[in-house]
Amino acid sequence: MGFGSMQSNGRQPPMSDINVVPLVDVMLVLLIIFIITAPLLTHSVKIDLPKAESNPNAAQSEHVELAIRADGSLFWNGESVILENLTSRFHDAALQSPTTELHIRADKLAHYEHVAKIMSIAAKAGITKIGFITDPSISAP
Repeated sequence: MGFGSMQSNGRQPPMSDINVVPLVDVMLVLLIIFIITAPLLTHSVKIDLPKAESNPNAAQSEHVELAIRADGSLFWNGESVILENLTSRFHDAALQSPTTELHIRADKLAHYEHVAKIMSIAAKAGITKIGFITDPSISAP
């Protein structure tokens, strides 16, 4: 009833199987530890927070919408304008309200050079808040 080889010298060859019993024991101990400690991690302290009512700020800051077409033509709030007049217009808008925002609506085929130049002119004139208007109905590929 022995489980050995049929060699007559009595020596057994080295065993090449992996002993997984210690690994299973360690995993079961870790599982029990996690089962015990998991409810402790979700414990929260009950406090009575103060109640406050707030209304959204209805005051919108002034903004200038500048459209840039693919051919480089510019439109200030729907009115055609040339690049040379932008410096004075940006400066006047910044003086009128320090929180003036510039909303750039650029054609998708407009050159980046035009957009970067306009952003630079606006920043030099004192307009620090610059945003881009996009069409949310078209999903990106």
